[in-house]
Amino acid sequence: MINRRQFIAAGGTAGALGLAGAWPGTASAQAQFSIATGTTGAVYYPLGGAMANILSKKVPGWAVTAEATAGSVANMHMIRDGKAQMALTQCDTAYDAIKGLDKFKDKPVESRTLAVVYPNLVHFVTMEGTGINKLSDIKGKRISTSAPVSGSEVMALRILDELGLKLSDIKRERLAPAESTNAMKDGKLDGYFFNGGPPVAAITDLAATQGIKIKLIPTADLVPELNKKYGPVFAKSQIAAKAYPNQDAAVPVIAIWNILVVPASMKDDQAYTIIKTLWDNHADLVATHKASADMTPENQKEANSSVPFHPGALKFFAEKGIKLS
Repeated sequence: MINRRQFIAAGGTAGALGLAGAWPGTASAQAQFSIATGTTGAVYYPLGGAMANILSKKVPGWAVTAEATAGSVANMHMIRDGKAQMALTQCDTAYDAIKGLDKFKDKPVESRTLAVVYPNLVHFVTMEGTGINKLSDIKGKRISTSAPVSGSEVMALRILDELGLKLSDIKRERLAPAESTNAMKDGKLDGYFFNGGPPVAAITDLAATQGIKIKLIPTADLVPELNKKYGPVFAKSQIAAKAYPNQDAAVPVIAIWNILVVPASMKDDQAYTIIKTLWDNHADLVATHKASADMTPENQKEANSSVPFHPGALKFFAEKGIKLS
């Protein structure tokens, strides 16, 4: 179930899920809109909260809220249904959404990219004593495939399929990362999947727990087959050594870029104002979470985004001399 608790940015109003006011330049003096983010124990939520604060403080007449959600799939549904005007999402989910695939077969989502923000790294987290040393060892184990309606859950199910495993081959839970960490601490779970930019707070919490030695299991060898099956949206990367307490070595994993998207129907000047304001205040985003340090000119590439850039974003990047090819 989607967590409906909201982060209310400066000037925001509780319960503002959709367009409660109007955009600047219309009859209303104040614009109120929301950013769909993610679970409170991950990266999207605090990062989206920082974006909401920046836009509310820096753009006269704007009041922006950041909505806690289950993650990428839920966020694209909110964009489709008019319940959010901006969303953080994995590019594989955005690709499915615009193509009308998988969770979006009933209705495609017409979205456009404002910025490539940072890469999500596919974490499979376990700990010493579970008997899990490689991905195939999860058979018969108590595993969380992440929260329902999340991009992490979609990724987990695709990995299971690549391993030749069915859901019946594991004892499945569907928990957000913070809940998964608590279950691991209580001895009720053997491992969990989550896609996030290191350091993920919930994983740091688990790794710092006395008496627990976490293990991060490699996933990078699955990239070629996943790209053949689901489109060119996955890459090889690594979780750097020391990203988490007592994690001594780098771990090769799947990378999925995170993008900031808006409805394709958003006016060019609105999209331009959003990306210009966030870009001009990038240091504040990095101060909130260092994953956003990857929102660089070099990473603003069509290959890192699975949907077209919005014309308003194209105008901004052209002014900055940033080439998106």
